[in-house]
Amino acid sequence: MIKVTRLNNDEIVINDDLIEFIETIPETIVSLTDGKKIMVRESPDEIIRRVAAFRRMAGRLDVKLNSGPVEKERSSQDAG
Repeated sequence: MIKVTRLNNDEIVINDDLIEFIETIPETIVSLTDGKKIMVRESPDEIIRRVAAFRRMAGRLDVKLNSGPVEKERSSQDAG
């Protein structure tokens, strides 16, 4: 999820997985996979940076959540 700014200065959060493409005519238009189009103040390069930063952060979060202690099953020999 990334924050972007509509032309009226309202901030919204969009799901970066739904971005299909970004174009500039001259405003930046974010086209989503569901057919919605959002005109925003950010440049395409800024949107790409925000998506990359979010995905890096989300990847680190996933690693932290999944890197907790792992309990190993003890075999009957270990239980002795």
